[in-house]
Amino acid sequence: MITIAIAKGRMQDGALALLARAGVCLREAELNSRRLAVTDESGEYRFIFVKPADVPVYVEHGIADCGVVGRDVLLDSDADLLLPLDLGIARCRIVVAAADTEVLTKPFGMLRVATKYSHIASVHFGARGIPVEIIKLSGSVELAPALGLADLIVDLVETGQTLEENGLRVVEVIAESTGRLVVNRASYQLKAAPVAKLINALNSAVNGAGRL
Repeated sequence: MITIAIAKGRMQDGALALLARAGVCLREAELNSRRLAVTDESGEYRFIFVKPADVPVYVEHGIADCGVVGRDVLLDSDADLLLPLDLGIARCRIVVAAADTEVLTKPFGMLRVATKYSHIASVHFGARGIPVEIIKLSGSVELAPALGLADLIVDLVETGQTLEENGLRVVEVIAESTGRLVVNRASYQLKAAPVAKLINALNSAVNGAGRL
């Protein structure tokens, strides 16, 4: 049996729909249950539903053989994983946003950056030689500039509507993010045939062809 870790939240529906197109289907009763570990109709696959940031951890440690998670999470993680496939779901951008779009060109000294993505922000501003203080938040980072906690934010943006509603505009795009299939390195070797079968089926589903 192959265990697949699915990021809960905005990624989950798209991942399950894509897996269904690949022939990996969950029963309606399983989808509607509150269970965090369920088996597909064929009995070949077990799904575990975890927070996005935990997907790389479960896969790297071999609790799950594969996972579906956003590139944003992977960029903020140090997990050693194989990334065989871009699934093209949950497309977003990782951006720098601020009320003042000229904030990075003004001599403010050290800027305060509020974000859930502390590693991404540190690497981005470090590469540009811009001194920043990273303020890590787990909630709505869009509030931070309005309340005087930060000069700008680094966050994941889909439509930009939430930014606009909070008086923020995109200053820079750091990276594009989509859902990715990740694979444990040992599972890729020890379960080569079933893992390859899943990868090929998902690749066909992404490109609009066939099922398992």
